Amino acid sequence: MALTAVAPVAWGANYFVTHEFLPADHPLYGAALRALPAGLALLALCRRRPHGAWWGRSAVLGLLNVSVFFVLVFAASQLLPTSVASTVMAVSPLVMMLAARLLVAERPGLARLVGALIGLGGVCLMLLGGTDEISVPGVLASAGAVLVSAFGHILAKRWNTTGVAGGPGDGVLASTAWQLTAGGLLLLPVAVAVEGAPPPVPPSAFLAYCYVGLVATALAFTAWFAGLRRLPAGTVGLIGLLNPVTGVLLGTVVAGEVLTGRQLGGLVLVLAGVALGRPSRTSRPGRRGPAGTTPLDGRPEAPDAPDAPDDPRDPAGPPSDSPGGCSVGGPARLSSAG
Repeated sequence: MALTAVAPVAWGANYFVTHEFLPADHPLYGAALRALPAGLALLALCRRRPHGAWWGRSAVLGLLNVSVFFVLVFAASQLLPTSVASTVMAVSPLVMMLAARLLVAERPGLARLVGALIGLGGVCLMLLGGTDEISVPGVLASAGAVLVSAFGHILAKRWNTTGVAGGPGDGVLASTAWQLTAGGLLLLPVAVAVEGAPPPVPPSAFLAYCYVGLVATALAFTAWFAGLRRLPAGTVGLIGLLNPVTGVLLGTVVAGEVLTGRQLGGLVLVLAGVALGRPSRTSRPGRRGPAGTTPLDGRPEAPDAPDAPDDPRDPAGPPSDSPGGCSVGGPARLSSAG
């Protein structure tokens, strides 16, 4: 869960960086320059190209999770106050649970449903003041971003787990690199056609693009999809509620905003909702994927060494089958289920 939490924390800081340092009148270039360098950086790390069905899957995931999602989020941030946009996005855990039920037959569980409702209430308490004007197109853009991302993220969970033809997955690092690159390549010609020449990039904007691309996209998306592979979708969706929490705390630390009692109460509710979404120790749904794969690179793990045969010359003799269940001559084995 700690690794997955890197994503919403980075995304929460991304709002501040984008608003302060990146041009607001070039949304398509902003999305393309966020996705494409991040995808190319991950490709350089994993050094793997798509194969077979993953060419089409990368295009689908890139369209949903990158191209359409980034543009809708940018539109919502321009048309709505940050508080309203974040509140609409806080519905995401519930939508992800529904998508997971439909696409991967994953039951959300009562605790996660309650946690999602508590977390949504906490976000509303933190952010909604009742004085902001509501833009209907902005709400539609934000709601569209929720639907597109939920469907795309659960598709990524399904394909990262099963791989091609039901075999082992190709690894989160590789699939994240492929979809970010595909999404950036889809956005780039549209940006050139709609927005013309790219915007100038002063040093402050260059550093901002480095953060947005490498931290808030490459690192954050890899952590997010790794969490989706190993954890229930409801748990990951609830962790995403740390996004507005980060925004509120960043405003307090950087912008000198005062943390009110209402906001503090909302923060406590959000953390309680996230805590309710934690998977139990006896059930790890993310581990039900194909055996012998690692969550990031998808490569087979080394098989366990076979047990050594009992030595007939061992004076202790073979392990006892008595009701006591103890083996005199061999170490006890611990279950690896946890």
